[in-house]
Amino acid sequence: MSSSKHSSELRRLALSVLQPGFVGTEAPDWILRDIGDGLASVVLFSRNIVSTEQVSRLTAQLRAENPDLIVAIDEEAGDVTRIESATGSSRPGNFALGTVDDPALTEAVAADLGRQLRAAGVSLDYAPSADVNSNPDNPIIGVRSFGSDPEVVSRHTTAWIRGLQSSGVAACAKHFPGHGDVAVDSHHDLPAYPAGRDEIAAQALPPFRAAVAAGVRAVMSGHLLVPAYDPDLPATLSRRILHGLLREELGFDGLVVSDAIEMGAVTRRYGIDGATVKAVAAGVDAVCVGGESAEEATVALLVKALTAAVTGGELAEERLAGAADRVREFARWSAGLRAAGAAQDTTGDGIGHVAARRALRLTGAARAALPLTAAPHVVELAPVTNMAIGKETPWGVAGPLAERLPGTTSVRVRGQELEEGTVALESCALEPAVGRPLVIVARDAARHAWMSRAVTGLTAARPDAIVVEMGLPGATTAEAQIFTHGASAASGVAAAEVLTDTSAL
Repeated sequence: MSSSKHSSELRRLALSVLQPGFVGTEAPDWILRDIGDGLASVVLFSRNIVSTEQVSRLTAQLRAENPDLIVAIDEEAGDVTRIESATGSSRPGNFALGTVDDPALTEAVAADLGRQLRAAGVSLDYAPSADVNSNPDNPIIGVRSFGSDPEVVSRHTTAWIRGLQSSGVAACAKHFPGHGDVAVDSHHDLPAYPAGRDEIAAQALPPFRAAVAAGVRAVMSGHLLVPAYDPDLPATLSRRILHGLLREELGFDGLVVSDAIEMGAVTRRYGIDGATVKAVAAGVDAVCVGGESAEEATVALLVKALTAAVTGGELAEERLAGAADRVREFARWSAGLRAAGAAQDTTGDGIGHVAARRALRLTGAARAALPLTAAPHVVELAPVTNMAIGKETPWGVAGPLAERLPGTTSVRVRGQELEEGTVALESCALEPAVGRPLVIVARDAARHAWMSRAVTGLTAARPDAIVVEMGLPGATTAEAQIFTHGASAASGVAAAEVLTDTSAL
């Protein structure tokens, strides 16, 4: 083979192992050109989405260049939604489903989501999160997990995969080998999971074993250091973890996808190009890129890095070719899965609403205080959302409550405003609520000191206040509490219904 043909083939191989994102609701010219040159995957985010119908047109435009193109999306439902980012998810997230603990319900919710994604032309969903949230202070997982019990997470991981794939969309279990017991957000820096192998086997690995048994054909690696297996390299860059643990010990033979390669956990040490090369060398088959670096120049940089690594001996050409083969194999399989998926009505059967209602839990004092008979004042305490959620999607109780009780007023307070003294709780929360019911909406109050203080202060002044916790339940001074186990739009509607209608209990 001539050097020019070899260079062209290397470029094609390099393109085929990337899963880039892009900006816009129509495909940019550079993406279409790269698909023609060998790019086998793209990933969609909120910035690409207006409606299911618009995404369907977009995916048709992309697949005109390659009918088997893998179109991925990072859609978990619940707090992390892309397909419904403009409205908030009409389905509760994993923690709510794990709280109900009805695998048939979880399977039905995932199947409902799968029908919507399939209608939009999506073939791979970066879900479910199979992480066991064993550390309640985990800054990145939280309600994205089915819970803190490995058995609960395992059975709902299985149910989610079966439901999603029954509708023709491939699932992707993440974030291997388990991101649930860390204290650092991997978007910013490298977290560590310091447990020993026996603890990891008992706590973190069971959901991934269940995922493999359920027929998952894609697994996403996590950017975390697991010293029990590799003291030097994050899981995404570690052959010991991706090959030795995932492939040899767990028996997984499908597609290994990286978490977004531009995340600080790997780029702060190796750069985006160095991290990409190390990831493929370690066993990653498809490199997700473009959550933040959605530019033609980034793809060109990574293609150059991969081809230079092969010619320089840092990356074996056989490994790059093997990764490309797995991508092509997955593309053929997922295209068949999509074709076989039932073409059902995507308007939904209300299963998300049913699930959100079933996930509600109330204290006795809250039950005794309901229903509200007068329009309340609602104070929503809003944390800074993490980068996995992306831009803040609609959430809370005030909107749906106002629809049911006209005259409802509300204010949304952020921690920075309280800390800087630009907002006073008395004037924005207590004064408007004089003579009226007060509803306080929190989101992970136990994880945010400012929010916990605000709940304590407000309930001390108004012991009759009802607190709606939309994150992980935690200890507070409030007696009347409603727990939604997630902040999806569906959960907000369910809470509003219970606040105004005791027959909904």
